[in-house]
Amino acid sequence: MTGATLADMSHSTARVFGSLAPALITPLHPDESLDLDSAQALATHLVDEGCDAILLSGTTGESSTTHQPEKDDLTRAIVEAVGEQAFILCGAGSNDTAHAVRIAEGAQACGANGLLVVTPYYNRPSQEGVRAHVRAITEATDLPIMLYDIPGRTGLALSDDTLDDLATEPHVQAVKDATGNVERGIERMQRTGLEYYSGDDALNFAWLTGGASGAISVVAHVAAARYRRLVDLIDAGELEEARELTHALRPVVHAIMGGGQGAVMAKWALYLQGVIAAPTVRLPLVDASAEDVENLRVALRATDLL
Repeated sequence: MTGATLADMSHSTARVFGSLAPALITPLHPDESLDLDSAQALATHLVDEGCDAILLSGTTGESSTTHQPEKDDLTRAIVEAVGEQAFILCGAGSNDTAHAVRIAEGAQACGANGLLVVTPYYNRPSQEGVRAHVRAITEATDLPIMLYDIPGRTGLALSDDTLDDLATEPHVQAVKDATGNVERGIERMQRTGLEYYSGDDALNFAWLTGGASGAISVVAHVAAARYRRLVDLIDAGELEEARELTHALRPVVHAIMGGGQGAVMAKWALYLQGVIAAPTVRLPLVDASAEDVENLRVALRATDLL
């Protein structure tokens, strides 16, 4: 599927990357091997519920502990399952630029439609290094790129100068913003002309009403139809109903993204719903506590999602 097929949606931007994407978990068998059948079934279910894009191998997909052959297998499986219905966005994140380039090349070869590129973490290069890292990926593939600004995880934020510079690159077309600073993000969106995507479920309403193209969501794993409704309501200017829907979803947003770890809690939510067979994660992630699971169960029931 090409980005152009998503461009007719009622929004002021082209929405090259769609308007609603789950940051897809990577289902695992109890022995921690990939469960590709469950991944395909989950992706199909989420597209049926209204997602027009799928993000693979992001943070919630345990990208740090899945290896490139697994990432390629996952990409091929999801492209096979929903590639005709959804934009397939793949994470190409690493603090080793050569590794990130290999991941990006693999994603393109496996049929991905776009790449999510996070700022290099841990070694925290200069802003010049960030720009060189991104440009190495733009030179290695033909895919549109969404930058990922999440300094709380990487320890390295995109500066205004870096963003303005990278916005001149033809392949760089969007930003997933998980900085928590919506006001600055809106200013950057207007200044650069880049598409912006909410990277924080608690701020989806604020981002979308501020002009963002869409949301990349963890909570959409269990509430995709409601987030589809949220996007459509805001597109239509029905803000009162959109606010009410946002308020109604707060308990499950807090349960999944609050005390626990997002990937862990998203898997547990899907397990409680009977969508996946096991909530298995790989170390250093560990299983949710009994208290977190019970709080999640209560929240899902309170929002009629269980």
